[in-house]
Amino acid sequence: MTFKSLSATVLTFGLTVAGYAQTLDKAKLDQFFDRLAEKNKAMGSLVIAETGNALYSRSIGYGQINGAEKKPLTATSRFRIGSITKMFTAAMILQLVEEGKLKLTDPLNKFFPQIPNADKITIAQILAHRSGIHDAVLDKNLRPSSNTNAITKDELLALIAKGTPDFEPDTKHSYSNSGYVLLGFLLEKLTGRSYGETLKERITAKIGLKDTYVATGNIDVNKNEALTYMNLDGNWKPVPETHPSLLFSAGAIVSTPSDMVKFIQALFDGKVVSKESLDQMKTIKDGDGVGMEPFTFAGKTFYGHTGGADNYGAWLAYLPEEKLAVAYTTNAKVYPVANIMRGVIDIYYNKPFTIPSLESVAVSPEVLDKYVGIYSNPEAPAKLTITREGTTLFFQPPGAQTSAPLEATAENKFQIEGVVIIEFDAANNRMTLKRRGGERIFTKEK
Repeated sequence: MTFKSLSATVLTFGLTVAGYAQTLDKAKLDQFFDRLAEKNKAMGSLVIAETGNALYSRSIGYGQINGAEKKPLTATSRFRIGSITKMFTAAMILQLVEEGKLKLTDPLNKFFPQIPNADKITIAQILAHRSGIHDAVLDKNLRPSSNTNAITKDELLALIAKGTPDFEPDTKHSYSNSGYVLLGFLLEKLTGRSYGETLKERITAKIGLKDTYVATGNIDVNKNEALTYMNLDGNWKPVPETHPSLLFSAGAIVSTPSDMVKFIQALFDGKVVSKESLDQMKTIKDGDGVGMEPFTFAGKTFYGHTGGADNYGAWLAYLPEEKLAVAYTTNAKVYPVANIMRGVIDIYYNKPFTIPSLESVAVSPEVLDKYVGIYSNPEAPAKLTITREGTTLFFQPPGAQTSAPLEATAENKFQIEGVVIIEFDAANNRMTLKRRGGERIFTKEK
């Protein structure tokens, strides 16, 4: 997500995909991103590629803002891609399996016996998020009091070892960053090299990714890395950064959309892992594969991963039948990334798509303050928190590390578009939360 209005290119060109002719409406893609930029709803970069060749690219917004001085994002701007890192980690683990240095059936206690249930957990279960390893990386009761400070690998391993298992191995599915951190430690143990060196040797140098590497410190603008921002009252404000040492092999990679589409094309072309390993990555159970997950866009099944932390995010999706890759990176999430991806792919396939107006309603701080508080429901054990900063309300669901800004659509109605609608009844201290699965009323605590 990034916001700098560029002049729209009304050029379109024909391309052949999967045996049929299709015209890419570049003008409409430009209009969509112009609108996102104009309304301060996104900053970031997009690439659409076929067989590794870019068909469309666009960057909007800024990678660095110092008062009136703003550095526009470009196609070469580098972003933290969060959990898309897991695709790289999974691929390298499968490389070691192919080389006979590791077995998917190996128990975790062979390498890290201090982890609870290590004698029952296999490498395959960790890869597929079926290990039951508690996600201590996200647990605010276990993780360091400040996620902006560096953590040593020994401290991180000890942190994960403190977690009580969520369930017995292979009985359920639960996404675990901690599991993928352990896979990074395992890569280092078996290769004798750092995770960053292993990534370079086994993937980035091998397939020519020049802008992909592991972050080891704070975002570095001198390396053309984009700082992360949140929009408050129409202004971009910097967001504190989670130190990459806490995310490690689960989420610390830096990349560009151009490198990301090259990576996933090489992965599906058999240049990173074997076809057998790729098939394992694509085997979906309970909505997840091995370092990979499926997405449905325009009625088609794509494979890839999403990523995000603080207020940066990324999405990488690939359609094998058409060798079509779409990569989006953002340093400022406002309009939901899923909605941006859905819009981009609908436009690509010439599906009906109306460019959203993205108009919001201004609500005074005095009115907003009536909605601020902690809300609960006797049928839901978790509590919801509403806060205000300036003229923006923020919604923090249970278990979330950060709050998300709400957009006002009426004086008492707010939304995260495509995710949730919240309607307040200040007179009765109530809040109605509406999702696709229904709605529930919460009462404000005194």
